[in-house]
Amino acid sequence: MPKIKSNRGAAKRFTILKSGKVKRKKAYHSHILTSKSTKQKRNLRGAGYIDDTNLKQIHRLLPYG
Repeated sequence: MPKIKSNRGAAKRFTILKSGKVKRKKAYHSHILTSKSTKQKRNLRGAGYIDDTNLKQIHRLLPYG
């Protein structure tokens, strides 16, 4: 059986943790930051986690994660 290729776009955006959770970067923190409040920008700093409803799809994109 040949190896399954990982989706390269997903591999650059998501990290699978030992616990099985998938870490992601939050959206809306890349440009046009002058119109956003300091509080909003601060809350966008940390990592987010993929919701349980989307976990199966991400694990399919990253089979060896």
